[in-house]
Amino acid sequence: MNNSFVEFEHSSGIATPFQIRQGMSRTTMSSREIADLVGSRHDKVKQSIERLAARNDANGKPVIALPPMGEYFDSLGRKASEYMVCKRDSFIVVAQLCPEFTARLVDRWQELEDQVAKPSFDYAAALSDPRTLLALLTENVTKVVALEADNVELTKENHLLEVKVGQDAPKVAFHDMVTVSHKTYNAAQAAKIIGTGRTRLLQFMRQKGWVTRSNEPYQAKIEAGLLDVKLGTFEHPIEGTIPTCSTLITGKGLTKLQAMWQSREEDLLKE
Repeated sequence: MNNSFVEFEHSSGIATPFQIRQGMSRTTMSSREIADLVGSRHDKVKQSIERLAARNDANGKPVIALPPMGEYFDSLGRKASEYMVCKRDSFIVVAQLCPEFTARLVDRWQELEDQVAKPSFDYAAALSDPRTLLALLTENVTKVVALEADNVELTKENHLLEVKVGQDAPKVAFHDMVTVSHKTYNAAQAAKIIGTGRTRLLQFMRQKGWVTRSNEPYQAKIEAGLLDVKLGTFEHPIEGTIPTCSTLITGKGLTKLQAMWQSREEDLLKE
């Protein structure tokens, strides 16, 4: 709720929606309120409450039960504590502190109970007052506008997410299909899938430390499951049987190579 609306509520004396819904009964009084009634310091009132709770009566029971604690912010904005004293024990505390103020405490409890029994405003009259209805309408319109703004922002975010998912779908499908595949690819096949030539791909793999100068795979890449090797032989007309070593790229290696190649192209576009 904005500040102007709060000022309107205070200056007009109109019950706010919170006040209209509020109908809580008072069953306790804070130690601060007791201190105000008897004109004593709050810390002295708290000490008196603690002493009474620690003292036993003739039957061996505490004079009063130690009240539960509540929290509030002092004049400097610091969090502080106070006791929430029931009606019966509040009389004992005041009688201990200042017996002459017992009548004032009785009057204060009567005021609190009268406020609960008789609301300080007429609900029917308040709701029939045009100013109250205007205040309620203003608050509701403000909430509706805020919700609509949130919905617009959420719709934009959802649309951007849908676009991103659509753009990434081919990449995800390729990754899922190739990574789990047990198929291997030679340099020419991998280059075609990535969108380049065999020579350029092998040069790129040499630069990245995947293969040696003779295009044979490094053992570390084989152990990482990125590359494989195919050993064979061929018959040389003069030298006879010669062993051969062909580099093969696994599905896992192909997806990683494609990502590295894509990153390379993006870097080139930035230059």
